[in-house]
Amino acid sequence: MTIHSLYIYDRHCVCVYYQDWHRTKGPRPAAAAGGILPAVSPAVYPRQEEPTLESASTYSSPRNTLTSSSGVVVAINDEPRTPLPPQMQTSATQSQNPSSILTFDEEAKLVYGVVLSLRNMVRKLSGKDEQFVNYKTSSYKLHLYETLSGYKFVMLSDPNADSLRFVLRQIYSGPFLEYVVRNPLMKMDSREHGIDNEYFRMSTDRMIRGLTVFQ
Repeated sequence: MTIHSLYIYDRHCVCVYYQDWHRTKGPRPAAAAGGILPAVSPAVYPRQEEPTLESASTYSSPRNTLTSSSGVVVAINDEPRTPLPPQMQTSATQSQNPSSILTFDEEAKLVYGVVLSLRNMVRKLSGKDEQFVNYKTSSYKLHLYETLSGYKFVMLSDPNADSLRFVLRQIYSGPFLEYVVRNPLMKMDSREHGIDNEYFRMSTDRMIRGLTVFQ
């Protein structure tokens, strides 16, 4: 059993914090045009791609053996390329094309949409006294803890893990209140900036790694 990731949403339905541990596929950076708030997580903030040698060079050559500025030989390969088998071509295309993985802003919206839909369904079917706390699929288990101020702590774990709602409550009552709510330099309820800071991230990481379910 293990823990995959943690999302925190504010009352405006915006993801303001993200952290992951055991993910088979890392999240793609969010879209550059306002896809995600800054300081949510360094791993998901939009990054500008560095220009490659082909795009930076103005020398038009099908083999790209020379640079336009220096004329230094970069690569020479006169041997014909051997085509890959169809199976290897398919796997290579999938590994080089990450379009099958959602960008983080789309992923965060989907996670919140699932939480909101299931929470509303539970309230309509069971009344206001019942609360949606978790659900399980064959691949993962989602845990939810919602505060009175409207913040939603969402955690994805192994499907065989027990309820981790108490862990989310401990994150809220411990590191979140200490390093976010009581931090005079932290802007709460902001639509322009996330809530990430070094002490909160380190304290949350230490707490999660100390759980028996984390191993």
